[in-house]
Amino acid sequence: METTTLQLTIDCADPRKLVTFWAEALGYVPEPPPGGHATWRAYWAEMGVPEAELPPGAGETPESIVDPEGRGPRVWFQQVPEPKVAKNRVHLDLKVGGGRGVPPAVRTQRVAAKVERLTAAGATVLRIMDEPDMEYYAVVLQDPEGNEFCVV
Repeated sequence: METTTLQLTIDCADPRKLVTFWAEALGYVPEPPPGGHATWRAYWAEMGVPEAELPPGAGETPESIVDPEGRGPRVWFQQVPEPKVAKNRVHLDLKVGGGRGVPPAVRTQRVAAKVERLTAAGATVLRIMDEPDMEYYAVVLQDPEGNEFCVV
């Protein structure tokens, strides 16, 4: 039977900035280079990746994050030359509220606390979705490079 694993790849201008931000947002850690290599760039060089294929500074610091408990997918921040120009077609939902089994006031407090930490880390709030009649509270944010995500 075929095995499929998931890696989330996010195009960006500054991988180091997003590694720091998303490690905080997800509770992940920067992924260390494999096999005792000092840097990812050293690892890639040993694997035969031509120097011409690597942007200046690529791989000198971690460009990916991993779940320290091994449950969630690896997230790689791929440096690209073009800027983000449109709304994301896919976004992440950070589900911190606890779901419908948790009282709405508690869910709202959990979401607000996470949003406060993420704005301190560089996120920007785009809008608050507060629907008391539906017992729904979520916040739409952007990471430091403008990628949208929700805290629910």
